Amino acid sequence: MLTLNLLRSETEKVKEGLRKKHFTDISLVDEILSIDEKRRQIQLQNDNLLAQQNTAAKQIGGFMQAGKKEEAEQIKLQVADWKKQTEQLKTELESTEQTQHDLLVRLPNMPHQSVPIGKTPEENEVVYQVKELPTLPDDALPHWELTTKYNLIDFELGVKLTGAGFPVYKGNGAKLQRALIAYFLDKAIEAGYNEVIPPLMVNAASGYGTGQLPDKEGQMYHATVDDFYLIPTAEVPVTNIYRDTILKEEDFPIKMTAYTPCFRREAGSYGKDVRGLNRLHQFDKVEIVQIEHPDKSYATLDLMTKHVENLLQELELPYRILRLCGGDMSFASALTFDFEVWSAAQKRWLEVSSTSCFESFQTNRMKCRFKDANGKMQLAHSLNGSALALPRIVAALLENNQTAEGIKLPKVLHRYFGTDIIN
Repeated sequence: MLTLNLLRSETEKVKEGLRKKHFTDISLVDEILSIDEKRRQIQLQNDNLLAQQNTAAKQIGGFMQAGKKEEAEQIKLQVADWKKQTEQLKTELESTEQTQHDLLVRLPNMPHQSVPIGKTPEENEVVYQVKELPTLPDDALPHWELTTKYNLIDFELGVKLTGAGFPVYKGNGAKLQRALIAYFLDKAIEAGYNEVIPPLMVNAASGYGTGQLPDKEGQMYHATVDDFYLIPTAEVPVTNIYRDTILKEEDFPIKMTAYTPCFRREAGSYGKDVRGLNRLHQFDKVEIVQIEHPDKSYATLDLMTKHVENLLQELELPYRILRLCGGDMSFASALTFDFEVWSAAQKRWLEVSSTSCFESFQTNRMKCRFKDANGKMQLAHSLNGSALALPRIVAALLENNQTAEGIKLPKVLHRYFGTDIIN
């Protein structure tokens, strides 16, 4: 959530940033500021009345000591009237603050100055791409056929048990999932991340804290009886560990990692681009999250991006890195890098990770603050990244490494999987 101070002090800059994100309701900024002026006037009236009541209380005490009971009673009548007014102002103030808050949470985060201008994925900036892409024989199979050939994943059984987008991993398919999860977690822990196992359902306050609510309410599975939401990513519960927390400067950086299943209602359109593992309602992912000092958050984003890049290099997958344009960024992000791997059988790029800096957008919602060296309270910054999401990694590994003998696994997975080939 953007701060009111930012809206007041840099109004035009905020509007320019929102346009870069292709947010259409720019007039919300002026509406919020107008309501804020009304709120401040109500607060001023209330403060003045309270000050008058305090002064009157002293006067009443003085009159009573002097035996001037009639004068004291007159002031008491005035104080009673002021108290009624302050109660009315308090109600009006609460209503005004709620209206202001409801509008404020509709504003997306400001994009970083390096974010490219653009609206669609085609306008994202390619900041790195491997020089050579692998080629396969004409009879190479897409992963959804390979999973059937080697009995790794049963998509139809998933439909029977739940519905489309809920695959059943079997035998070596399940083993490959475990191998990748263990590898990703080990690499995160080696990099200094503390592993946590969070709940797979969160309350509305947690969804609000990281910006999924109210922006993406329709994309999350909602357990309505208890008003819990199935997590779309471990980012939500893990980041919210530090909701309503006051930190110290020496606490930074706070580094956390978690493996969780992820649940997302939206699964996109029909067709070959969403076949097999390309888009699911339930999938596995290892997430890395950091709570950081504002002065170091973008340097930290670079380190997180390098961490993901190293994973892809060790998996021997051809990849590219994109800096997302304003129109393709998430609601909460200030700067995002996407990672895509090349699917040699499908002959297209598959997104497998994003690393993002949210600056104080999430921490303002969560009230995650710290005291600086001067004792002043500041908002921390939050960051996260997929390290990595499994489905499209598995798709690329199967497709790119298919041979006549079977699926040859990259060296880094041999000790996790127990062998070098799936056949």
